[in-house]
Amino acid sequence: MRTRLFLVGLLLLAHGTYAQTATRLTLPNGWSLSPLGRSLPLGDLPLNMAISPNGKRLAVTNNGQSTQTIQLIDPAGEKVLSEVTIRKSWVGLKFSPDGKTLLASGGNDNRILLYATAGDQLVKTDSVVLGKPWPTKISVAGIETDKAGTTLYAVTKDDSALYICDLTTKQVKKRIKLPAEAYTCLRSPVSDELFITVWGGEKVVIYDPKQDKLTGEIATSSHPNDLIFSPNGRYLYVACANDNAVSVIDVKSRKVLETVITSLYPNALAGSTPNGLALVKNQLLVANADNNCLAVFDVSQPGKSRSLGFIPTGWYPTAVKAIGQNVYVANGKGFTSKANPNGPNPNKRRDANTEYIAGLFKSTLSMFAMPNAAALTGLSKQVYQNTPYKKEQETTAMGEAASPIPMRVGQKSAQIKHVFYIIKENRTYDQIFGDMPGGNGDSSLCIFPEAITPNHHALAREFVLLDNFYVDAEVSADGHNWSTAAYATDFTEKTWPTSYGGRGGTYDYEGSRPVAYPKKGFIWDYCQRAGLRYRSYGEFEAYSRRKGSALDGRFAPNYPDFDMTIKDIKRVGIWKKDLDSLIAINAVPHFSTIRLGNDHTSGARVGAPTPIAHVADNDQALGQFVDYLSHSPIWNESAVFVLEDDAQNGADHVDAHRSPALVISPYTRRHYIDHTAYSTSGMLRTMELILGLPPMSQYDAAARPLFACFTNTLNATPYTFIPAKTDLDARNTAWTEPARQSEKIDLRYADKIDDRLFNEIIWKTVKGEHAVMPAPRRGAFLQVARKDDDD
Repeated sequence: MRTRLFLVGLLLLAHGTYAQTATRLTLPNGWSLSPLGRSLPLGDLPLNMAISPNGKRLAVTNNGQSTQTIQLIDPAGEKVLSEVTIRKSWVGLKFSPDGKTLLASGGNDNRILLYATAGDQLVKTDSVVLGKPWPTKISVAGIETDKAGTTLYAVTKDDSALYICDLTTKQVKKRIKLPAEAYTCLRSPVSDELFITVWGGEKVVIYDPKQDKLTGEIATSSHPNDLIFSPNGRYLYVACANDNAVSVIDVKSRKVLETVITSLYPNALAGSTPNGLALVKNQLLVANADNNCLAVFDVSQPGKSRSLGFIPTGWYPTAVKAIGQNVYVANGKGFTSKANPNGPNPNKRRDANTEYIAGLFKSTLSMFAMPNAAALTGLSKQVYQNTPYKKEQETTAMGEAASPIPMRVGQKSAQIKHVFYIIKENRTYDQIFGDMPGGNGDSSLCIFPEAITPNHHALAREFVLLDNFYVDAEVSADGHNWSTAAYATDFTEKTWPTSYGGRGGTYDYEGSRPVAYPKKGFIWDYCQRAGLRYRSYGEFEAYSRRKGSALDGRFAPNYPDFDMTIKDIKRVGIWKKDLDSLIAINAVPHFSTIRLGNDHTSGARVGAPTPIAHVADNDQALGQFVDYLSHSPIWNESAVFVLEDDAQNGADHVDAHRSPALVISPYTRRHYIDHTAYSTSGMLRTMELILGLPPMSQYDAAARPLFACFTNTLNATPYTFIPAKTDLDARNTAWTEPARQSEKIDLRYADKIDDRLFNEIIWKTVKGEHAVMPAPRRGAFLQVARKDDDD
């Protein structure tokens, strides 16, 4: 029997309370935290924890962009006993059966590292090599041993295989191909069979060591990742991130007995992201990464599991473990978006402590005793209060009745028929608009002021200045996913830090690899299902090359993908010709995505355009785009939305996520400054409402649409672009230290670079080689970011 169980209606239960010590904190994305229990600092992005066989030690692997470490923790004493830096690591972590050795994934070094644990110190003793290091594509993911501790099993992400190794000789005995990318593996406590989650294949695969072969597979929900067996080994619980679900498998019958839904509401949209499991007696704990909580179920009667409530955690919980009644939660992004006084500075040596957004959010370990039923009810209330997403928001948005933006999904705008969505690259608000009067800017951080970006400034002044807009992403890898799906999958969030940290790995985040896709796709997929006309100009070029994808045949021909050698004004010239041809046949898309990414810049690379020339070119392109559209026959039915995919390459005095954004339309309020907190997801929601599309995730459903930026009164005054005040052809000529550093940077892709270094290079090149860049200052957001939050 297959049942679907929901955690719902908890606010109506008997009043329960729990003394909460943490301050409720609102994140830049509008979601809040009130983590339960005591906390211990961890490293950068812990992805897994392991418990020693005697239950007295807890190990953590930190797999973020900055310094990667393995930590050995005394859970009873709540202290770190030993910590070692590991050059390359990833999710695999396991104690040997005797507890004397800790085995850890070496990531793209394609090996498993062995650490002795004697004296509570981690001492590297050996390794098991699966193959040559990156660029050989193996990438060690989950690891396990047999009962005797003589055989090592390792599953891999990039070559999708199971490696069987002899721990005595440290040699690979056999490699077995798997159906798709694997995440982890777990040995049955009864049969010794190995169960493997096929992350990219929606299944669990079974390896029988007695037969030395794969003997079966069981279909699960999407993106199966973490595993845990019931104590008797009869049932296997599988977290499935893309479906807000846990598949409960009857091991004996090889069938899914039930599917437990972990979201806060039944049939919720994507966005809970269950990715960690633990059992406290008959209670199943599920780490919901994107809901910042644990979901709790009574699983004493498998097949008839029932929901018990939620427990608030820190930001993006990636793993949960239990020792007796004590619960340990790894919060992947810690407790807050924080200040970074040690941010990138050209006068300081760059090291692992340099505070750059990709490594800024230091994680924490939350520790608490399992709450009783009464306490759990009170904690569930807090989780609901922390969560801006409500089920009714899927069909009705917060807004204004007299607006060209409909409040109800499916209505479509009566006034706006054509949406143009321009995605740019990596700038903060202060870098562009820090000099804008009326906005909350810091002019000392403004390196591309009005003299360089006259059209950005004029458009913000003539239409709407948004000084409280935040991107949902940290970098471009997740940024292009948030910008086109209002969500980044667990695959995306857990793999980009490896690449961005210079530890190997391919850039798989703009449609090139199906395992990175949200289950229901991107905004183009929603347009396709709704029967809308749509087109992409440069965005997700790799997706367009996948036969049968939503962009197959709908990618504008001759429009360049990311390429810093091609000017953005040339891109706009191509778009103009394409628009004219579509107007002529009455086939203008309802939705167009346009990539204008030269504000990324090429740093100080000799022979490349200067950062000022790149940004000025981007500014000219934007001005020419709006000028041409506003003088076209479709202007009175159009709206242009402009944002950065992320804000990683610069400083901002409010927060690392604050970024410039523009809303341009004959129905936009003119000469208006809007201080409301908005996000990437809120901009997407606004466009969805115009087009009659439903929200794609819990995040755009929950986000505030940009209703305040619009009026029902038409003002068809066209825009005239302002010619450049700087040389668009200016080139870097001086062989300076920034130039030498720029030569080492790979600019073929949007972010295949060291962004801490790149940010410094831009500052030096614009301000002078010896100029001191002010350290970015970023706030904690307590109740500042969401003025509408009255819970």
